[in-house]
Parts: sequence; C-alpha cells; structure tokens
Amino acid sequence: MSGAPLRLSWAQVNDIGMRAENQDHIGVARNGELTCFVLADGTGGYTGGALASQLVVDAMLAAFCAAPACDTSSLRAAVGAASASLARARSADQAYAEMSSTVAALVVDAAAAEAVWTHLGDSRVYLFRANRLHSVTIDHSLARQLVDNSRTGYKALRTHPHRHILLAAIGAENGMEPSTSAGATRLQAGDALLLCSDGLWEWIEEAQMELALAVTSRSDDWLDTMCAAADTAFGASSKVRDNFSACAIRVHAAGEPA
Repeated sequence: MSGAPLRLSWAQVNDIGMRAENQDHIGVARNGELTCFVLADGTGGYTGGALASQLVVDAMLAAFCAAPACDTSSLRAAVGAASASLARARSADQAYAEMSSTVAALVVDAAAAEAVWTHLGDSRVYLFRANRLHSVTIDHSLARQLVDNSRTGYKALRTHPHRHILLAAIGAENGMEPSTSAGATRLQAGDALLLCSDGLWEWIEEAQMELALAVTSRSDDWLDTMCAAADTAFGASSKVRDNFSACAIRVHAAGEPA
C-alpha cells in the first residue's frame, strides 16, 4: 500500500574543485509525479572522464523519459542503457577506450511516496529520516572492501591512501552488477535524500550531514551548509580538491510550503 502523497524540493552543486576539468555531471528529469535524479563521476583520470559521466547521465535520463517508472527493473534497464552507450563510445574512438564513470541514480514517485535507487562505484545515495542517517549505499571500492573484511576501520573510507581505487564503474564493471535498492522504499514527509560524488563526502562526515539537515529547512540551505563544512575541512588539509557534485532533496507533505 502506498503512502500519503508527497512533494519534493531539491538543490544541486557541480564544482570543478581544483582540477583542470570537471568530470562530474548531474541531471534531473520529471514525468508527472515521477522524478529521476542521476549523478555520475568520470573515474581514474583517464581521457574521456567528462564524456563518460555525461553519457551515463544522458543515457539514464533518456531511458527514464522513454519509459517513466519507479521500480528496480526499470532502473536496472536504465543502467544497462548507460553501459551500452559508454561501450559504443569506447569502441568508436581508441582515445576513449579506458573511460568509465561511477553512477548514483534515484527515482521518486511523489504520488505513491516511494523511491528506488542504484549505484556503481563510490558515488553515493543517502536517506535521512528524522534528521538522522537511515541508510547509505556501500561503495564499490578497495577501501570499502578492507572495511568489510575488518582490516581497517570505517574512517579509512575517507583517509586510506588507496581510497580512490574502485572495484567497479560503468564501463569497467569487472563482472559486478550495480547495487540496487531492494524494491521500493517508502518515504515520509520530513525525509531527505542526498546523491553525491566522493569529492563531497570525502570532506564531510555523516554526523555533519545530520547536523546541517537539523538546522535548516530548505534544500538549498542544507546543501550550502554541507558544502561550507566540506570547505572548512578541505582548508585544513594539504590535498588537491577534486570535482564535487551533489543533489540534496527534501521530502514534504503534499500541502506543505517549500
């Protein structure tokens, strides 16, 4: 049984950081009460990273627009379309033969108060409820594997020297399937969702995301507060700031003002 109808508001950021090229892309498409959000991050520093992420976003949004649905089978089909698009581009030009991209995608049915999501690589989908972290996707990365094997602590996801080594991405699946939510997840008014690339979550911990959510009421304010916290953390480091992108989504009751 579906929940009470909901309404969404959202804000986005897509920043080049300190890199020569922005290899992150974000896209949003709507069809009636259905909204599809896609975020992709070109991987590994290979030529064509920006093209790879753009192809992934474009292919997934095109698949959604051709057959709008909020179910896991449609989402898997959209990922398949993105993989096929990337494969065609890789085979058409040898210069792009190694390009690949992470993906994090979310479809929300506001009328049914449900959501489904998928991801591959280390771009993430977060769900917050009552201002607390409810769930987060598990990275397809070496650091995550080490954490799961209890060889290192959770903080290694942000600090391990090989944290950026991915086990899979679109175009470099290595036999791995994208992780997809187990059916539709029921949403409630007051929930919040976040899609982001590693260029953001590397610099802000989940407790800071929760705090930023609790002290704001608008999607843009929540995102701005998280970005400010990430900027502060980066300012205290000696690292080069990567591209970063995010889409911060807040869930409202149907009649609630933004």
